Amino acid sequence: MEISPRTVATVVTVMSFAIFLGVVSADPDLLQDVCVADLASEVKVNGFPCKETFDGTDFFFDELANPGLTNNTYGSLVTAANVEKIPGLNTLGVSLSRIDYAPDGLNPPHTHPRATEIVFVLYGELHVGFITSKNVLIAKTINAGEIFVFPRGLVHFQKNQQQAPAAVIAAFNSQFPGTQGIATALFVAEPTVPDDVLAKAFQIDAPLVEMIKAKLAPKS
Repeated sequence: MEISPRTVATVVTVMSFAIFLGVVSADPDLLQDVCVADLASEVKVNGFPCKETFDGTDFFFDELANPGLTNNTYGSLVTAANVEKIPGLNTLGVSLSRIDYAPDGLNPPHTHPRATEIVFVLYGELHVGFITSKNVLIAKTINAGEIFVFPRGLVHFQKNQQQAPAAVIAAFNSQFPGTQGIATALFVAEPTVPDDVLAKAFQIDAPLVEMIKAKLAPKS
């Protein structure tokens, strides 16, 4: 079938517009070698303002070397190496985390609103997965030396399948990816989400909503 010049022009226009949207929505390129974050500044910007002086400590972090304590409700601990811990990451668009799991530990369902995540298994065996916007679960069991990717913004989780510790290194394409736990976001928000909203959304009664809120509330 022959394609008319008008159709070609329309396709080119649409593609050009899509490319333009991709460019304008991406993080801006650096305009200097570094922009070390001034975490104490009261100036509000999309990121952090640059501080005038810096040294090697602004680009250094050593807390991913050792396992984190996993003696908590979920049996997991995330140790973040983001711009709040490494000011030199400001404007660079990358960060890391270490996630440790106790036997049978869970990193519960959550999202990263500003980043795609890729995990590399240091040791152990994990069942991992994410849920698409069409509510399809994409899951797999991964072992030491293997990698799995969680697309930006999608709900995902990691579960230690074994009765032995496990750990991963997670990389993000954001200096500060953000984390929103699904259960805590809904049941521990301040001000609280109304009980009748949660009851109807989850098809449960108000007393059960209150019980869940009490169980998830931060321990004093």
